[in-house]
Amino acid sequence: MAKLNFGGSEENVVTREEFPLSKAQDVLKDEIVAVIGYGVQGPGQALNQKDNGINVIVGQRKGTKTWDKAVNDGFVPGETLFEIEEALEKGTIICYLLSDAAQIELWPTVKKHLTKGKALYFSHGFGITFKEQTGIIPPPDVDVFLVAPKGSGTSLRRMFLQGRGLNSSYAIFQDATGRAKERVIALGIAVGSGYLFETDFKKEVYSDLTGERGTLMGCIQGVFAAQYEVLRKNGHSPSEAFNETVEELTQSLMPLVAENGMDWMYANCSTTAQRGALDWWKKFRDATKPVFEELYNSVATGVESQKSIDSNSKPDYREKLNIELKELRDSEMWQAGKTVRSLRPENQAVEA
Repeated sequence: MAKLNFGGSEENVVTREEFPLSKAQDVLKDEIVAVIGYGVQGPGQALNQKDNGINVIVGQRKGTKTWDKAVNDGFVPGETLFEIEEALEKGTIICYLLSDAAQIELWPTVKKHLTKGKALYFSHGFGITFKEQTGIIPPPDVDVFLVAPKGSGTSLRRMFLQGRGLNSSYAIFQDATGRAKERVIALGIAVGSGYLFETDFKKEVYSDLTGERGTLMGCIQGVFAAQYEVLRKNGHSPSEAFNETVEELTQSLMPLVAENGMDWMYANCSTTAQRGALDWWKKFRDATKPVFEELYNSVATGVESQKSIDSNSKPDYREKLNIELKELRDSEMWQAGKTVRSLRPENQAVEA
């Protein structure tokens, strides 16, 4: 395990160089990894493990769209694809990748199959951290750990197919066998992590819920909408407003940030842009920091988790979600985005 120094703060990380795939395969050679849930994270993690030579099976309800998707992805009914209870019985490591609300619903079934020596694997600290709300309390004689890829299952799979890795956090909640650490690191490598950094279940879920509601999704949509609306109010066309708000950021500038950092992106922009960005970034920080503090407190006190459980457990959740997503999709900004994306060179038909 390597130690990285971040401005005086040391962190434990595991790279693929020090824990190669061959070592992960050896650690997992006698395991049957049962992936329960084939929605957001399930496909990417299951397929990456399958391609990496891990003995992985999928547990899903027969007759569902996700069952059909697993079949289309190459999992074979009766061989590597089973009804959930059969997969739970067969698996020695249970990858519990259902939504948080679905995890609560299925937990009594999962728990009865967690016999001594098995491992319970999460990709989110929600169920364990908020156990008073979820009721997810594992038996004491099983390993409990997580690997949380820092991105969607789709990104995890795409980057794997490109020969790249998506960074992940890992945490151990319970080490009943004495092998929890090697098991979790092996799984982290097998699912396609670039490198793994150490955390705990509480920190993982607090940072994750804050990030999703903040800069990763909620905040960025709010900032996009605010700038777009100001530009449109002042007479700018939808195309101009969208390009200056979203397209230039996602297609030109953020790749530079990803490559070498914000300072390098600044250095590769005009001096006028540099000056304006340096003058204004602290004003945006000061304006938004109280909102982030309010958000973090809402996460840490369990308000956000309870909202999520209450909302996502309702029978009409999916219907209401689709209405809210439609509001985003039908907004002028994202309709402009649809048109702009269609005009990218890679999306244009090439004339013979």
